[in-house]
Amino acid sequence: MATAQNDSVCVCIAAYNAERTIARAVASALAQAHVTEVIVVDDASTDATAAAAEQSDDGTGRLSVAVLERNSGPSVARNAALARSRAALFCVLDSDDYFLPDRIRRLLAADYGAWDFLADDILIVPESLAETRAREMSDEAQRAPLTLDLPTFVRSNISHPRRPRAELGFLKPLMRRRFLDGRNLRYEPGLRLGEDYALYVNALMAGAKFKVAGFSGYVAVERSSSLSAVHKAADLAAICAFDTASAETPGLYEPARQALAAHEQATAGKWALARALEIRREQGVGAALRFLSRQPASIPYVASEIARAKSARLGRRLWGQDNGDAGQPAIRRLIGEKTIGVV
Repeated sequence: MATAQNDSVCVCIAAYNAERTIARAVASALAQAHVTEVIVVDDASTDATAAAAEQSDDGTGRLSVAVLERNSGPSVARNAALARSRAALFCVLDSDDYFLPDRIRRLLAADYGAWDFLADDILIVPESLAETRAREMSDEAQRAPLTLDLPTFVRSNISHPRRPRAELGFLKPLMRRRFLDGRNLRYEPGLRLGEDYALYVNALMAGAKFKVAGFSGYVAVERSSSLSAVHKAADLAAICAFDTASAETPGLYEPARQALAAHEQATAGKWALARALEIRREQGVGAALRFLSRQPASIPYVASEIARAKSARLGRRLWGQDNGDAGQPAIRRLIGEKTIGVV
């Protein structure tokens, strides 16, 4: 349980072109007990993100806004916040997400034993839903926390079509600064994607006690996506390189090595799809097919994703979603009742 000496919290909000949602994020962070710092790092936005964040100040002196000179990605922005922060605990809030009231107090008030990272399950809310719907689901009894080891965590980051956005890399834990500083842990500056996953892998490799409690009040706003909006191939290649380097760590035990290899293989399929789409846009369908012919291991994944995207588009047309006549999308949990670590 937290004490008066170790319960001060810094909330980092890395933001890029988030003027529409940053005020909600900042206000929800400033409203939390234990929060002594809210640091917004504007990653060289081209809109009024910084001004919108500053206008959300509550006058308590806890908010600071830093603006980077050039866009460098979330890892660099979060590392900049870590350099400025002096709180005992550090946590991340994405600029389009928000905390429900008392999220941090609930986490710190429960007796979960010793931990270095303490996360809660996340409520994923479609962008089209009103915030009040999430609040209706915030009052529940806490269950016993899960304790993550490295192989379990890595395998729980292998995505599955039947579990969209269910990877544990989306977790936003409270992190003890003394653990981060003592192991010289920071976000990987070369990653613009999967930066949370990489930090958590490095922490678990360094012996972190990583616990995951039931939902306490982190709400993630899910934006609509499509096959054309997949991540850049270069960003996915960087994750593959991270997995490969991590698996080569001397003394790493075999289950962890196998899990990292499995994650790398799964990410390689996503890379092949993203690169094929880039080539199609730049050089045409024929060039994309020739590229895929040189990636035989990834063809089943690419084919299944294309079929899934086409089926989803057809479903939206049949149910009228393309015309704004859709039924109410579902609110869901990141973890919920799914089995952790099972691909």
